[in-house]
Amino acid sequence: MAKFVIAGKADCPYFAKAELLADYLQRNLPDFRVHKIIQHPDVWKRWLRDLCKKNQWNHKRSPIIWRELLDRGGKGLLLGGVNEFLEHVQLYYGITSKMMTNEMLIIASENLETHIEIQQEKEEIKSVINPIKVWITGASCPTSYNLIPILVNGEVFGEDKEISIHLLNNNFNEDGLHGTMMEAQDLAAPLLRNISMCTAIEEAFVGAEVIIILNDDIENEFESLENRIRARLPLCQLFGSLIEKNAHKSVKVIVAGKTFLNLTTNLIITYTPSLNPRNVIAVAMVLENEAKAMLARKMKTTASDIKDVIIWGNITGSRYIDLRKAKVFRYNSAIWGPPSFSRYVLNLIFDSEWIRKEFEASLNSWSLTRYLQRGVSSAHCIATVLKFWYHNSPPGEILSMGIISEGEFGIPQGIVFSMPVQCENGIWFPRMDLTETELTEEIKSSIIHDLQQEKLIALGEISTYQPYLPVAGLTPRENRVRIHIEENLEEDQKDHTEFFSVGSLDFSEGRSSQEPVEGNDFEFFEN
Repeated sequence: MAKFVIAGKADCPYFAKAELLADYLQRNLPDFRVHKIIQHPDVWKRWLRDLCKKNQWNHKRSPIIWRELLDRGGKGLLLGGVNEFLEHVQLYYGITSKMMTNEMLIIASENLETHIEIQQEKEEIKSVINPIKVWITGASCPTSYNLIPILVNGEVFGEDKEISIHLLNNNFNEDGLHGTMMEAQDLAAPLLRNISMCTAIEEAFVGAEVIIILNDDIENEFESLENRIRARLPLCQLFGSLIEKNAHKSVKVIVAGKTFLNLTTNLIITYTPSLNPRNVIAVAMVLENEAKAMLARKMKTTASDIKDVIIWGNITGSRYIDLRKAKVFRYNSAIWGPPSFSRYVLNLIFDSEWIRKEFEASLNSWSLTRYLQRGVSSAHCIATVLKFWYHNSPPGEILSMGIISEGEFGIPQGIVFSMPVQCENGIWFPRMDLTETELTEEIKSSIIHDLQQEKLIALGEISTYQPYLPVAGLTPRENRVRIHIEENLEEDQKDHTEFFSVGSLDFSEGRSSQEPVEGNDFEFFEN
């Protein structure tokens, strides 16, 4: 089979002569095929130059005609211009063209008009199908690099939703963004309308419908806690004012990263007064998934089969990891059931010493370097949270997110607090239907104290972090916990059916190295 490609300027009369002859041959010869490429006169020279450079051809005029080698592949066989094409057709098929110059000029003019109309129609269609505008801050970090391919594969926003990605560094320079942008373009993803980077402050978040704030800047971990907290304020003030000015009024903002997630979320809400505070959340799934993975390794199962681990409180500060509702599906044991059958995790882990020590210690050992190396995990979690937000979380499954409190679970209003939620119809709502998930007053008070201290330091209302002190009259925490552990250990020897939860009151922002803080304890609850 012979396949010819004819490319030329839309207003070229010689292109018109060649294409009409090729159309005649295609209609009358069974093994003759033609593909036509029409370029606007304004872009023709650049397009021809790039084509010849790619294929190592030497051709200067319109049209350019080559034969595709369907049976061999490769760059094709250049014939030349219209004269070479006429000679080839005359030699092989005994046919020639007798089109006069006036006819050629008329058809060339019609070709140009048609080409312009087609391009206008394409632009109109594109303008009707508006892409989702996604902005990523801190975009030179590994999380952003791993997040982009997930966002453009159609699983997050939908297989029919094009997206436009805009990259932004927190210092508004171009460091690392060129390479990320070029690699994203190399994906040739059908749903990626375009990707660009922003270095002009006044242009940040223009038309943004989704903003992903990555707190992955490399900080000095030996800097004082108070200075690291204060450093968050100027950037949050700047981002807040730009979001307020430039972003879409219903923009969704997701805060993720290593440090001060709840604080950053709270400050963004503070400095975007016209934005619905329920549209700003912090991602707790990284910690949630790490807990699932540790439990899965201990139980010799897969992390995806473990559900309903709850993260309470300050995601990157004083938090409480609750396993009371945690379940495992498809667990290989003497009791087996259908795929929907589950068992409580804490009924199956009899090594309570491992939960008290190794499990807690590993989850509390977040170093900044370690987090920055886990771009795949954090990118997956951000994309998953976005997917649930847009398309509903799995029915009945518990998801933890840092959200603005409206008084749920006894948490004061206006505090960004990680708690169990469910996403449905584009909104999230706290899982107030859960039973036996209440936190003790001491745990709740210590987490709230931690969050309030962070905000007060950031706003300059206090200068140093004040450790939490238990309420007067309560038994000291260490003594109370020791008694609870002993009682539960004795009970555990009798019956392994009790449920207990792990309270990881971790001050991972550096509090433990700055001042003595009571924490990292566990509370056990009998069912």
